Amino acid sequence: MSVLEMKVPSPGESITEVEIATWLVKDGDYVEKDQPIAEVDSDKATLELPAEQSGIITLKAEEGDVVQVGQVVCLIDMDAAKPEGSSSSAAEAPKQEAPKVAEPVKQETPKPVESASTQTYATGTPSPAAKKILDEKGMNAGQVSGSGRDGRITKTDAELAAVPAMGGSSATTTGSRSTTTTKLSVLRRKLASRLVSVKNETAMLTTFNEVDMSEIFRIRKQYKDEFAQKHGIGLGFMSFFTKAVTRALQMYPDVNASIDGDFKVNYDFCDISVAVSGPKGLMVPVLRNAENMTFRGVEANIKNLAEKVRDGKITVDEMTGGTFTVTNGGVFGSMLSTPIINPPQSAILGMHNIIQRPVAVDGQVVIRPMMYVAMSYDHRIIDGRESVGFLVAVKEGIDNPVEVLMGGDERKALEL
Repeated sequence: MSVLEMKVPSPGESITEVEIATWLVKDGDYVEKDQPIAEVDSDKATLELPAEQSGIITLKAEEGDVVQVGQVVCLIDMDAAKPEGSSSSAAEAPKQEAPKVAEPVKQETPKPVESASTQTYATGTPSPAAKKILDEKGMNAGQVSGSGRDGRITKTDAELAAVPAMGGSSATTTGSRSTTTTKLSVLRRKLASRLVSVKNETAMLTTFNEVDMSEIFRIRKQYKDEFAQKHGIGLGFMSFFTKAVTRALQMYPDVNASIDGDFKVNYDFCDISVAVSGPKGLMVPVLRNAENMTFRGVEANIKNLAEKVRDGKITVDEMTGGTFTVTNGGVFGSMLSTPIINPPQSAILGMHNIIQRPVAVDGQVVIRPMMYVAMSYDHRIIDGRESVGFLVAVKEGIDNPVEVLMGGDERKALEL
C-alpha cells in the first residue's frame, strides 16, 4: 500500500506553527489531487491546504490543533479506488431510526391531559395573599400558572410572575439567554496581541483635517466611463489618495520610517498597505513602489489584491513589508475615527465617509462633498510639525488633484 504523509508546508518566513482552522473533508473521504482539504491559520493569513495526491484520507489532527511546520497532519492512501454510492447509503441510515427515537415520547402525552380533566373551582384562583400581589402589579390571575393544590395560585406564584412584569428576571423570564463561546483564530489572536502592543509600546497620537472632494467627484464623473472602457477597471478614490500619500511621504520622509531598537529606519520607497475587508477579517495587502504607479496602475493593483483577499488566495508575502497604511472606514459609514498604527510602521491614514456639508469658500457659504481624514502616528519619531504638515500635503493633493497630482493634465494622467 502506497501511503503519502502530508506535512504542513511553510506559509512564509518566520512562521513556525499554524492552526487547523477547518477540515474541508472528513476522515475516510476520497480526495482528488490539488483538492482543498483544510484551511490553516497562521499569525499572518488563512491559507488553503491542497491534497498532494488522490486517495483515501486519514486525518491526524483535529480542528483547533496547533501544529508545527513540517508536522504530518494527514495520510493519503494512493492505492485506494474511488468509492461509489457509499455516502448516500450512509446518509440514509439515521433517517430510518428517527421515528423509533420519537415513539416513547408520544406515549407520555396523555399525562397532562389527565391532570387537566381534574380541574376544580380552585384551579387558577389566587389565594388572598397572591391576589393582593397581583392587584398591586396590575396583573390578572389568567397570566399566572398555579402550583398549589388543585392548581390554586400561591403567594410564591404571584411573586415570581410579578418580577418579569417589573422588568426584572426570574425563572419564568421568556426569551433567549444563551451564550456562544468560539475560539479565536490564530490570525485574530495575533492581531489582538499586536494591537495591544501598539497601544502599550508606541506614543500614538492622532491629528485630523478635512478634504474637499469636489474636484475628484468632477474628474470621476467626467472620465469614469472612458477610463473603464480603455483600461477595464473603475476609477475610484483610492488612486487619488494613494498618489496624495506617496507625494506627502516624499515631502516628509520621517513619516515613511520605522523604529528598530535605538535606530530609525527610513525607506526611499513607498510600499502602501491598503486595508481590505474579506471573509476572514481585515487584511492589508501591499502596493509595492506605489510612488512609481500611475492612476491606472494603482486601481489595477488594488483590484487584483482585493479579489485575492476576498477569494482567500492572498499570500503572506503580499501582505508584509508595507511602510505606510491607508484604511477607508468610510465604506462602512464611519464619520471619524482614530486608526491604530500597523506595526512596525509609524503612521496610518484613515479615510471616512463623504457628507454634503456647508463650508465657507471665498466668504460665501456653499455645499461641498467633504471628508474628514485622520492620521495616527508614533510620536517617538514623528513630531507634530511632520504629522500636521503631512496631512496638509495630503489635503492639498485631494483639494486640487489636477495641479498637484496630475501635472495640470488630467487626461494624460489618466492615460486617456
